[in-house]
Amino acid sequence: MLTIETVAPLCAEQHYALRFAATQAGGLEYVFPCDEGGHVDLNALTEHDKVEYLFARALVGRDLARPVVVLLPEMAAPPT
Repeated sequence: MLTIETVAPLCAEQHYALRFAATQAGGLEYVFPCDEGGHVDLNALTEHDKVEYLFARALVGRDLARPVVVLLPEMAAPPT
């Protein structure tokens, strides 16, 4: 499964991730590389990650919250 930490190295050109957060404590979250608009390039995902992405989309409203676009931590501006 992809996480914020594992997505970042996969995104040389994309500095954003689409995050599906769990609606219940202890639930799994799903994270996928995306562009600034939240568009995930399915052709760039492995078959396993593609299945996970489609699964996460199907669980929105049940086990997962609506996805949000997040700036990957290492791409964020350093604190001042």
